[in-house]
Amino acid sequence: ERMAARRVLKAVLVDLNGTLHIEDSAVPGAQEALKRQATFFFLFPLIGCVCSSFLRLRGAPVTIRFVTNTTKECKRDLLERLTKLGFDIAENEIFTSLTAARNLLEQKQVRPLLLVDDKALSDFTGIATDDPNAVVVGLAPEHFHYEMMNRAFRLILNGAPLIAIHKARYFKKKDGMALGPGPFVAGLEYATDTKATVVGKPEKTFFLEALRGVNCAPEEAIMIGDDCRDDVGGAQNAGMRGILVRTGKYRPADEDKINPSPYLTCENFPEAVEHILQHLL
Repeated sequence: ERMAARRVLKAVLVDLNGTLHIEDSAVPGAQEALKRQATFFFLFPLIGCVCSSFLRLRGAPVTIRFVTNTTKECKRDLLERLTKLGFDIAENEIFTSLTAARNLLEQKQVRPLLLVDDKALSDFTGIATDDPNAVVVGLAPEHFHYEMMNRAFRLILNGAPLIAIHKARYFKKKDGMALGPGPFVAGLEYATDTKATVVGKPEKTFFLEALRGVNCAPEEAIMIGDDCRDDVGGAQNAGMRGILVRTGKYRPADEDKINPSPYLTCENFPEAVEHILQHLL
């Protein structure tokens, strides 16, 4: 089984907030782990000798994608934040739930009431928002007040679809845990007796969309994240393996919240990379 696993890993999906960084602080050692060097031994049957070579996660024969449910900032700002923290990441390696939401709005050809952070609005440039006939909810603390929620409620009652960028219950901030958009989406669902369409993690379509263009089946991918349900459970439901890290929003016994349980639970991102480099490539 180990040898089979070695042949098939083609893509590593990595969560951002809580896994690589928490707001403006990198998880210790995460930048180095992305460039991580490890010794591998390759057998060359033709010459019958063993040669060693130095590789890093970046140099390993895998495609890396950074997949995030963050709705607090547009992709450009997110990339800038990560670059300042010393992460070597290209814009086309990031796949966000904002992108997935925008794709859905274009497909449905609707005009959304956007309950998203103002810093995320530029990812919706060009989408018409006048006279809205749909409701989109991301993490938008300044919009989660009675008047705005009531406006959304009335639109949904009149037939507007409710689109949740994601339904995370909570996330980790520097000063502690904070409510995610999930409780507010659930409130609108409850009041209107409807179900939201969810576009971000843990939706299977989100993970499959993240692999688009990678030429990789779900079984050939692994996800690393701090959210047991949304990162690991979602990835495993899509046919991938999932590694849960004990950083960010992780709380003891989180691994018992999903079935099947995570493929692996690690202390942090560097330890997850170590496992991949040593056992899966």
